[in-house]
Amino acid sequence: MASNIIKNLDNFYYHHTENKTCSNSNQHYHSGFEIYYMKEGKCHYFINDKSYDIVSGDIVLIPAGLIHGTNYGSKPCTRLLINFQNDFIDKSLMSALLDIGYLYKNRETQALVNIIFDAIEKEYLANDDISSASLKALTESLVSLIIRNWKSGITREHNTIVEATIKYIQENYMQTIRLAEVAKMLSVSEEHLSRTFKKEITFGFSEYITLIRLQKAEHMLKNEPSRAITEVAYACGFNDSNYFSYKFKKAFGVTPSEVRDNGLLPETPDGPNHIS
Repeated sequence: MASNIIKNLDNFYYHHTENKTCSNSNQHYHSGFEIYYMKEGKCHYFINDKSYDIVSGDIVLIPAGLIHGTNYGSKPCTRLLINFQNDFIDKSLMSALLDIGYLYKNRETQALVNIIFDAIEKEYLANDDISSASLKALTESLVSLIIRNWKSGITREHNTIVEATIKYIQENYMQTIRLAEVAKMLSVSEEHLSRTFKKEITFGFSEYITLIRLQKAEHMLKNEPSRAITEVAYACGFNDSNYFSYKFKKAFGVTPSEVRDNGLLPETPDGPNHIS
């Protein structure tokens, strides 16, 4: 039986699971940056369409919007993760974190990593007036440790076309976005952009736009409960509120009204904003 500690504060999420076995998470992404720490045990970790073996002491670094998932075997494992918005920590640290690879392997720093995660858990459970500032400081300490002691791992393949497309979608999701217009802006053919985007992200161009819009709508519903569902739909780029509600329920398993009224989505094994 797995034991869990799950809490969700503003701009920061923490999840501690022990004795985790025989479970998978569907391919999904998060709106924030995720640091996943395999304290004990092992699993298969999927990043885009590739699989990697993760063992005790490994840390996986997952930027916002990156498609990923996990596959756990029959032997129990203990894994910890934090998820935070990019503006939660110092801008220079975030920039450096986004510039390194996906997988951190350095046994020399494992004891310090354990200490920092223990402190994060204590602050998370305390949840008092100074917890937010303390969690920020502890997260910055963890990120600094990773950056300064980075040795080797899975490097990120920087595709400028895909990066520019993602940036454009995230900045213009509330408007009509056409493949032809983005391709013209990037001086590539529609076929090349569509093929390259699908290969790198695993989701198609239109499907990714929908996922981003749904994630933005989920955030708006939780943080602006006075807004009408129709207003949220249009603000996030949907032209039909019924279609929006259908896609939202299909993605999250609950209706927009349930999220707005209750304030939270059902938690998933690997964090918030699960999209299957």
